[in-house]
Amino acid sequence: MHRTLKFGLVGTVIIGTLAWLAIGGTTESASYYKTVAEIQNLGPQAKDKKLRVGGYVEAGSISRNGDQVEFTLLEEGRKMRVRYTGNEPLPDTFKDGSQALIDGRMGEDVFHATKIAAKCASKYEAKPGESYKGNAASYTKKS
Repeated sequence: MHRTLKFGLVGTVIIGTLAWLAIGGTTESASYYKTVAEIQNLGPQAKDKKLRVGGYVEAGSISRNGDQVEFTLLEEGRKMRVRYTGNEPLPDTFKDGSQALIDGRMGEDVFHATKIAAKCASKYEAKPGESYKGNAASYTKKS
């Protein structure tokens, strides 16, 4: 065989292997952002799927019991109970009214979180004359 043909075959195998690994890694770790309403509308189809849901932490809903944290996520007037049992500490920005992005799986009656990310609630304030409603429309960004 010619030297250039061997080099071409080896190069093709390497590029093919890298492409296969890249495609396999992205599809395996893919998780789509859903609203609370979308997850509730999925019904039984939501179970056993890796999901990502976003919303606001309901004021007064955070309860801690050892390494387990439960809270209610609000989004567009809908509520969803979330249970987090993880090794990683919760972000400092995880507070009442903070915007949260939760990764996990839907259970029978609660969303089982594996990862929680939260935006700082202090960057947002209620519009004058309004109280927290659990959606972004009720907040204006502080400058």
